[in-house]
Amino acid sequence: MLLTHEPLIRLGFFTGVLALMAGWELLAPRRPQAIGRDLRWPSNLGIVVLDTLLLRLVFPTAAVGFALLAAERGWGLFNAVAVPEWLAVVGSVLILDLAIYLQHVLFHAVPAFWRLHRMHHADLEFDVTTGLRFHPFEILLSMGIKLAVVALLGPPAVAVLIFEVLLNATSLFNHGNVGMPAGLDRALRWIVVTPDMHRVHHSILPHETNSNFGFNLPWWDRLLGTYRAQPSAGHEAMTLGIEQFRTPRDLWLDRLLTQPFRGPASGYPINRREENADDLRRAS
Repeated sequence: MLLTHEPLIRLGFFTGVLALMAGWELLAPRRPQAIGRDLRWPSNLGIVVLDTLLLRLVFPTAAVGFALLAAERGWGLFNAVAVPEWLAVVGSVLILDLAIYLQHVLFHAVPAFWRLHRMHHADLEFDVTTGLRFHPFEILLSMGIKLAVVALLGPPAVAVLIFEVLLNATSLFNHGNVGMPAGLDRALRWIVVTPDMHRVHHSILPHETNSNFGFNLPWWDRLLGTYRAQPSAGHEAMTLGIEQFRTPRDLWLDRLLTQPFRGPASGYPINRREENADDLRRAS
């Protein structure tokens, strides 16, 4: 039953949160946008359609179905060790979220992976559709990593479904171009990644891009030293995107799909020597 209804459950939450965030952006935008939705949204929404079709073609049962298979075969930690069901569910959601955080860091650290991931960062504006903008090859690689974690962990299938729904919903939320009171933002970012927290990660400055990697839970950034509270230029004045691919033509769907094969992979954000030199120059 869970496997049968999984696509509808995810689609329902996805469309609901997308509509809510799009409306919120219209009513209370955080930043003015120089590039309108008419140029960016067709490509960003087109990418998510391609990603979804490709995932269902290559991984028909996705992570939830693989969790059911793991339970049937006795694979993974929670299928080998007897623990209360609630603990297995909570523990699985937390570990899966940590795995996504570590994967995100990896995609910034390895040049070949950065070629795929930089398409997400090359958006010249930041709104709810930026949270959908991932290259199909990155989506496939990410799913492969997720299935490996599921095989090792043996999470209950319901935990995987909860995690997938939360991840999709919070990705739409924390990429929203929405304003909220500063006090509410400070309180929320103890339990969830907020738009102001994640927007720092989309700064053009490498030392800011190399921070706030969390998509769902904010704790990993705080615990592992990658948390940055605010952008140095402020949210209204900060420049978004990366140094490469800064023309409106680069926002078209065909350019997004070919982007990993164009230009060098040098200058990827996690480059300690470059960052240390920048820090020394700022300090002097």
